[in-house]
Amino acid sequence: MANRIGLRIHHRLPVVLACGVFPCSSSYSVTCAIGSVHPSLPKALKKWTSGGGGGRAPRRLILGLGVSFWTQYMSMAGGSVGGNSLIAFARQKGAVEEILKKAEWPEQFPFKEEDFQRFDESPDSLFYETPRLVTHIDDPAIAALTKYYSEVFPPSNTPGVSILDMCSSWVSHFPAGYKQDRIVGLGMNEEELKLNPVLTEYAVQDLNLNPKIPFEDNSFDIITNVVSVDYLTKPLDIFKEMCRVLKPGGLAIISFSNRCFFTKAISIWTSTGDADHALIVGSYFHYAGGFEPPQAVDISPNPGRSDPMYIVFSRKVSTA
Repeated sequence: MANRIGLRIHHRLPVVLACGVFPCSSSYSVTCAIGSVHPSLPKALKKWTSGGGGGRAPRRLILGLGVSFWTQYMSMAGGSVGGNSLIAFARQKGAVEEILKKAEWPEQFPFKEEDFQRFDESPDSLFYETPRLVTHIDDPAIAALTKYYSEVFPPSNTPGVSILDMCSSWVSHFPAGYKQDRIVGLGMNEEELKLNPVLTEYAVQDLNLNPKIPFEDNSFDIITNVVSVDYLTKPLDIFKEMCRVLKPGGLAIISFSNRCFFTKAISIWTSTGDADHALIVGSYFHYAGGFEPPQAVDISPNPGRSDPMYIVFSRKVSTA
């Protein structure tokens, strides 16, 4: 029997580093891969960590998923969850893959506005205005993602296939030499998108300002999103748009690791772990509507020795 969702989140006080990409979940093998941050950030971080803010992290960074999700669920369940609650431990073997199999969703979307707040609420256009020609996950994780794509993508040069790479950049991690008549990149930095060799076209848009995806209904066979779902502040709007632009039966693939620009990631992401992240992404599919039940896959290549890599995917419901 499936377990009704009841997350007993063990909140982690985030490790704040004045650099770019670093772990934002339960695995703290620190990799600072990106050196650029918003100019005002070092000063803000210094104040936050030195006690200038009372020695406490902002509430929205520590709370988020655990409080809003758990409180709402408890109220709906009448406070009686008992031993059937699902405890999400990121390091538990199979936790990421199992958590969506056991999910029974509350009637209403269980997250609050504060769950999508971020430490740095300055315009994303400023944060992403400088091209970052680096990769945000390590080589083994990239290889695992590319291998997964090779197994689920239509063969190269399949007539009529269109792919949308959301939150795209200078590289999409598609299989070497992979081509289709239409592969569209939707991202924040035009210089990065211009350099992406797999794209046949691109569009520049801040989805956090305007979640309307600028393409026609039923346009794409596949949508990909690599290590960027944690930055979306209007995820339900965006996932509804993903459903709209996918063809019936079209596949949406959301991949993530435990690396992020901490100050730009949403509160429920930075305060929870890997298995929780799979549940969060799964909830976006579920509550957006129009998708089959989401599934999770752990494709981590070398657990404990390289970056973890996870997939949550779903297909748009086919219509007759």
